[in-house]
Amino acid sequence: MTKEQLPKKVDDVPIEEVPQIQKEWHPKTSVGQLVKEGKISDIEQLFDQGHKVLESGIIDALLPGMEEDLLLIGQAKGKFGGGQRRIFRQTQKKTKEGNKIHFTTYALIGNRDGYVGVGKGKSKETVPSRDKAKHNARLEVIRIRRGCGSWQCGCKEPHSIPFAVEGRCGSSRIKLMPAPKGKGLCVEKECAKILAFAGVKDVWSKTFGQTKTKVNLIAALLDALRKLSQVKCQPEHIGQLGIAEGRLKTVQEVQEH
Repeated sequence: MTKEQLPKKVDDVPIEEVPQIQKEWHPKTSVGQLVKEGKISDIEQLFDQGHKVLESGIIDALLPGMEEDLLLIGQAKGKFGGGQRRIFRQTQKKTKEGNKIHFTTYALIGNRDGYVGVGKGKSKETVPSRDKAKHNARLEVIRIRRGCGSWQCGCKEPHSIPFAVEGRCGSSRIKLMPAPKGKGLCVEKECAKILAFAGVKDVWSKTFGQTKTKVNLIAALLDALRKLSQVKCQPEHIGQLGIAEGRLKTVQEVQEH
């Protein structure tokens, strides 16, 4: 390698892609066994019965073709305190043997139709931390409630959220509010990425506290999304607000139901 081909900074070093070997899934839990036997064939059935996902193979079997991405939670060193955002957050621990470096990353997974998951991975190297984050993201998949709660719209289509909700983590708080159709995601970039993977297309937001701490802001957003499903709704409000939980059903599925 010549002098011109050497990377100028440590941040410019590319991450080595490790080839993933497809292995046959052997379930270790009773829920995984039911999924592999075909007794649980729909992700809606899994959440309705209140089962807890303890194996990543369950999500791969019930939600094939999930999209994956990494969130920008770290920051590279730059002049005057500024720097480019990175997918890895690097920390060091001072010991007698020297500095021990750890890399933390957040992985995002979703089907853009009512299901999304965010997982955290931490390791001494970048590739293992990324793999851990993708594995944990499958274990943290949640079902999102969508709707049309904006008084400016009233289309009764699940393009936004049905009502305003607020989430909190530490000093970071975020408030999500329904927006009319076509408005877009008026929220911080990483939060907008999570909402897009969940299938939310239009939303307004307000943030409070130390929002520069991306980890806390992401946790506050996930807290708000979980609270959407915890609110009890009257049957007449479900039709008025176009509320839908999870993936949207086709016309054939609605007729069969």
